[in-house]
Amino acid sequence: MHVSNVHILGPLPHRSRSLPMTQSLDQKVVLITGGAHRVGAATARRLHAAGARLMVHYRSSEAAAQALQAELNALRADSVALVQADLLDIAGLPELVKNTVNRFGGLDVLVNNASSFFPTPVGDITEKHWDDLVGTNLKVPLFLSQAAAPVLRKSGGCIINIVDIHSERPLRSHVLYNAAKAGLAGLTRSLARELGPEVRVNGVSPGAVLWPENDNGTFDTVTRQRIISATPLKRAGYPEDIARTVLFLAADAPFITGQIIAVDGGRSVHI
Repeated sequence: MHVSNVHILGPLPHRSRSLPMTQSLDQKVVLITGGAHRVGAATARRLHAAGARLMVHYRSSEAAAQALQAELNALRADSVALVQADLLDIAGLPELVKNTVNRFGGLDVLVNNASSFFPTPVGDITEKHWDDLVGTNLKVPLFLSQAAAPVLRKSGGCIINIVDIHSERPLRSHVLYNAAKAGLAGLTRSLARELGPEVRVNGVSPGAVLWPENDNGTFDTVTRQRIISATPLKRAGYPEDIARTVLFLAADAPFITGQIIAVDGGRSVHI
């Protein structure tokens, strides 16, 4: 058999093999939605510690947002700004990007973190539920990414979407949330094709990291213990686990796009 035009690659040059893992976002500009508390705040702290300047979006958590801003600006003056917005006002999303660029001179990383979560069992689903869950978890990331794309193309930046392992392994009685996060996973891969090569687009899929603040009894004590017992690492995760993965994708993954990393202690292989 004759084979032509095949190139066998030898070992990479020593210089390429030994490139350092920088974990640095020095002077890079990050816009993070829902960044005032929980996973969003942990992510903001981690990216800020790596040198990033932050535009932290919040909707109603003004006190938490201001406390986070004061904490981080005390470490590095004028490195964190806040913006309040209802993201479901889609017409206002370009202004969110514009405000970030005007404040810091550009945009390098967009983290679509803001999310609604509540049960929607079949029979009780309303259009209002649809507008909220599909809106925050799919519609907003699409239109905010679209608004940010021209600036990110100029900077060679990236988009990181916070997905969920239930995008692939549905959570009972959460039909709309499951569907919205599944859509976000598909959006992540599609945007990677559309925005490459200038912009990388990836996702992080948390498992049991923080229990919902208002879960209406979905995760009672027995359910929580069952979930942890069925997780290979036998524990819940921490917000910092998600934050570290976001930092990796933003700072040290130049050849990764269109991927969704499950950060779930192995739970998704057991469900």
